[in-house]
Amino acid sequence: MLTTSNRSEADSLLSGLALGFSADPFMRWLYPEPGGFLTHFPRVMDLFGGRAFEHGGAFRNDDFTAGALWLPPGVHPDEDRLVACFEQTVAPEKHDALFETFGQMDTYHPDEDCWHLAFIAVDPFRQGKGLGGALLESCLKRCDADGRPAYLESTNPANLPLYKRFGFREMGLIKADHAPPLFPMFRAAQ
Repeated sequence: MLTTSNRSEADSLLSGLALGFSADPFMRWLYPEPGGFLTHFPRVMDLFGGRAFEHGGAFRNDDFTAGALWLPPGVHPDEDRLVACFEQTVAPEKHDALFETFGQMDTYHPDEDCWHLAFIAVDPFRQGKGLGGALLESCLKRCDADGRPAYLESTNPANLPLYKRFGFREMGLIKADHAPPLFPMFRAAQ
């Protein structure tokens, strides 16, 4: 069921992930218009989590309806290009809250080397069938085999029970102005 995805499959995986985020509170706050979301959000995912493709951290099921981008220890988002993308594609009145959110994210990111779950999603048409849990479980086995903890920022409170079921614990709350909150979560090495 789980396959490592490479850069040649990026468009397919990013498209599948975008479907899974189509009702996400934070991402749709960034891009409330459907056209803007569909145009810009795949690029945002690639800049934030796309280095997973080159480092063996991009995973998907057979039909690209479930996928995840994990940044391995020591691999980080392309922050300069991500900031430039946001400056060009997000409404200027949201910039202060957006960049404050990113500043708060930095304060929660663990100092120790860890696997960072940048994105995980399931196509809404396939949700509720255990695909997200199976994908998360399989990826966490890799983190455990590596002896490293895992970290994420959930952009949707509806997903917190799933992450908690797999051993993630809330670290606090990221909240800036009118932006929807994010929930930083940490899972110790197992």
